[in-house]
Amino acid sequence: MTVTSATASSSATNQTNNTTGRGYGDLGQSDFFRLLTVQLQQQDPTDPVDNTDMLAQMAQFTALSNSNETNDTLKEISSKLDMLNATQSAAAAVSAARDAAAAAASDD
Repeated sequence: MTVTSATASSSATNQTNNTTGRGYGDLGQSDFFRLLTVQLQQQDPTDPVDNTDMLAQMAQFTALSNSNETNDTLKEISSKLDMLNATQSAAAAVSAARDAAAAAASDD
């Protein structure tokens, strides 16, 4: 990628400075599209980026985004199952205590 003007270079520097301190894990869809837009603005008009490369990048990002959504959904399901197990364990303990109390009362 060739930068053709000082304005474009300072614009890219300003955008880099705005995101300083963020890790790769913090990047999202809006960051990807911002980078893609800057890449398209900075490309040499006589030698543009190959469409195949751009489509491959977008496909990779989509796959990653879907994977992240799946992971988030699985985490939610896991936490709900943990709560369900805890509730069932508590109910079983209450039931066992009630049965023990009833058995003790019937022995008297």
